[in-house]
Amino acid sequence: QLQVVESGGGLVQPGESLRLSCVVSGVTLDFYAIGWFRQAPGKEREGIACIGSNGAYTNYADSVKGRFTVSRDNAKKIVYLQMNDLKFEDTAVYHCGAPDPNYCSVPFARTILGSWGQGTQVTVSS
Repeated sequence: QLQVVESGGGLVQPGESLRLSCVVSGVTLDFYAIGWFRQAPGKEREGIACIGSNGAYTNYADSVKGRFTVSRDNAKKIVYLQMNDLKFEDTAVYHCGAPDPNYCSVPFARTILGSWGQGTQVTVSS
């Protein structure tokens, strides 16, 4: 079964950067699109980025477009989310997962294959 472990979050100031990692296990990553999602306090979880199985296709929520970049290393079974120019409103718990159905859709999928991981906290504060 597909499992994910997210890491890389932290406390940063506005304008700074972070790179999140999503380690995927239980499946051959090459065959799966992977999305990044986030849940801010008091809000529903939202999809923000997605990368196709071979990395050729990506899509982003308008709120992060131009600031965040998703990439993947299938050999290492890791999907990354590079977050630049972080803003207060980026504060959230960030999750990754394989969208269900497994492709990068617009709008973003709201469910994933397998279970949600613990996520990694990103806090943007001055």
